[in-house]
Amino acid sequence: MATQKPPPHLSKETTAWWKEVLAEFDFEGHHIKLLQKACEAWDRSEMARKAVLKFGLTFDDRFGSPHARPEIAIERDSRIAFARLVREIGMDVSTPNESRPNSLPANRE
Repeated sequence: MATQKPPPHLSKETTAWWKEVLAEFDFEGHHIKLLQKACEAWDRSEMARKAVLKFGLTFDDRFGSPHARPEIAIERDSRIAFARLVREIGMDVSTPNESRPNSLPANRE
């Protein structure tokens, strides 16, 4: 498959990871879409993490009761999505092998 350019909305770090992944694995079209979603989930997780660092874990409502910030759930959900997408693509193994049917062949030229 021709070299795919990373989506322009990805962070600098995630764009670099996109390129590394495509250099190592031989992806088909549907894998590229899953990779994009994994990259977006990672970036969203990082944005939420930075917000938690800036604003803290909780906020007080108008009655003074503490509540978890919404970013906590966003970070958690995005991390879970990232992990699942990486597993779905088959990138969660160190080397592709026949015993793991979902693993992808590496680009070995």
